[in-house]
Amino acid sequence: MLLLAKSAFAATPHSEMRRIAEMVAMMPGVAAAVACYSEQGQPSLRDALLSLRGGNHEAIILVPLVLPLEPSFLNWITRSLRRWQSEHPGGWPPIRVSRDIAQSLHFELLLAALINGAAAEPAIPADAAARQEGSLVPPQKRRVLVCEGGACNAAGADAIWGHLRNVQVDRKLRVTGDGTMTAKATCLGPCNLAPVLQVFPEGTYYGGVTEAAVDRIVEEHLLGGRVVQDFAYEPTGRKQRLRIVAVNPPTGE
Repeated sequence: MLLLAKSAFAATPHSEMRRIAEMVAMMPGVAAAVACYSEQGQPSLRDALLSLRGGNHEAIILVPLVLPLEPSFLNWITRSLRRWQSEHPGGWPPIRVSRDIAQSLHFELLLAALINGAAAEPAIPADAAARQEGSLVPPQKRRVLVCEGGACNAAGADAIWGHLRNVQVDRKLRVTGDGTMTAKATCLGPCNLAPVLQVFPEGTYYGGVTEAAVDRIVEEHLLGGRVVQDFAYEPTGRKQRLRIVAVNPPTGE
């Protein structure tokens, strides 16, 4: 059983998701339950699925704990599953996705319980003074923008964003080398090259980005200073089509 949330940044939400997974694991017919994330958070949906591949599992049930559950999110899940299965063929048990939480017969009772619970909480004082906070100007010299426009989202940009953020934490990119900050962008322009990200200060465009491509961009460009030509697109003044390339780096053999 995979319980899918969108993201979790701090220890408390991760702990809460683990608590829910432990609760589900005790239900009849459930061999194991794992919390995972479609964006930032570990394990990612991809990593959780790959860890189950090849195991002796009757089926994998994927439960999106997301409100509202937009059709585009379900479409993204389906496309991503197909892509990951094609990249890692064989050993996959049947995968099923649960219905929208809001369509559950018990959702009305859950909502009523939440409302009644909130009514019993102390009210926030209306005259609470807002304290002005200061901010540090980040010293990092590199920026990676991940496009979140319509075409890129349809091509799985959320998964790319989540993978990049997880790698940023794992590799300590903020404090390694020149330091790297990451951010989402509403549109970076070349929609037909989706998913797209752009690396600064060079301004290099990368298209057709996958998780494996992100790993190479981090290793070779952000840390090594070398543009990954397999996924890079230079401004030529002419329309360009997405190239189909191998995701793994050359072996030199």
